[in-house]
Amino acid sequence: MTADSADHAVIKAIRVHEHGGVEAMQLEELPLPEPGAGQVLIEVKAAGVNLFDTQLRSGLYKRDLPQTLGGEGAGVIQALGAGVADLKVGDRVAWVFSPSYATHTIAQAARVVPLPDTVGYEEAAATIFQGLTAHYLATSTFPLAPGSSCLVHSAAGGCGILLCQMAKIRGALVIGAVSAPAKAEIARAAGSDYVVVYAQEDFEAAVKRLTGGRGVDVVYDAVGLDTYVRSMNSLRPRGMLALYGEASGLVPPIDPRELLFRKSLYLTRTGLDHYIADRNELRARTDEIFAWMSEGRLKQRIFRTYRLDEVADAHRALEGRASTGKLLVIP
Repeated sequence: MTADSADHAVIKAIRVHEHGGVEAMQLEELPLPEPGAGQVLIEVKAAGVNLFDTQLRSGLYKRDLPQTLGGEGAGVIQALGAGVADLKVGDRVAWVFSPSYATHTIAQAARVVPLPDTVGYEEAAATIFQGLTAHYLATSTFPLAPGSSCLVHSAAGGCGILLCQMAKIRGALVIGAVSAPAKAEIARAAGSDYVVVYAQEDFEAAVKRLTGGRGVDVVYDAVGLDTYVRSMNSLRPRGMLALYGEASGLVPPIDPRELLFRKSLYLTRTGLDHYIADRNELRARTDEIFAWMSEGRLKQRIFRTYRLDEVADAHRALEGRASTGKLLVIP
């Protein structure tokens, strides 16, 4: 434990004791934790807010309670647990899959990566989780390449903005879909070659029009219930529907023959943890992401920052689809 961390006898954190609405989140004071084996104690400089956080709070996805919310952030290592070999006290770092709505957090060292000097805390916290998600979707789930085509739902959202940029870096044709006309320019700025506004045109019809009836190679869909059928209809024969979220609700069970009837499609439901299964894979992805950021080729749009005591407002904005880009908590 360093002298700096010892000055903080308590920390502040947003915790949930019972699933529910935004009122379920409570700002609490807790004893300063000590890292165990394979863990690090981090002073949180910035934390990302994700739709998944709201789903954990509501109980759509169950975790043991009480629970500190947040799953990504950036900060400075204050103490090391036993067995941590490639990180040190004072390192500027970012992480995924450890709580972040707090002044300090305990993170699993295997999911913590050093930050280059060219990437700031807010940039890192705004990019790490959704950047990794966009990276595996564009490079592994369906590896985009020159000549590929994709439909990106929620193209003005935190992940969509990054996914559109990565798709263009890899040379693909990008059709971005957004919920409102005000978001169309954001999707264009992120690299969408064409933008479809849900309220103005059915995206399935638009994709068929833009591709001469063929359909796209892959649809990246985190909307879920409201879009998945038309997403399948937007694909070329043997195309892939990559579901990676359920913003509008859970997709019901699908008879595998539906994939046959819809032109022998591929369907996958992905999760980040399976694409950073070991530290080498995590570092390979973050190394490329940080390089693109340092070169100015990958930029996240930060919509607004919030204090810890304003987290309820952040969740309301996210659930009400009132944001474009990324929301951050600055402890």
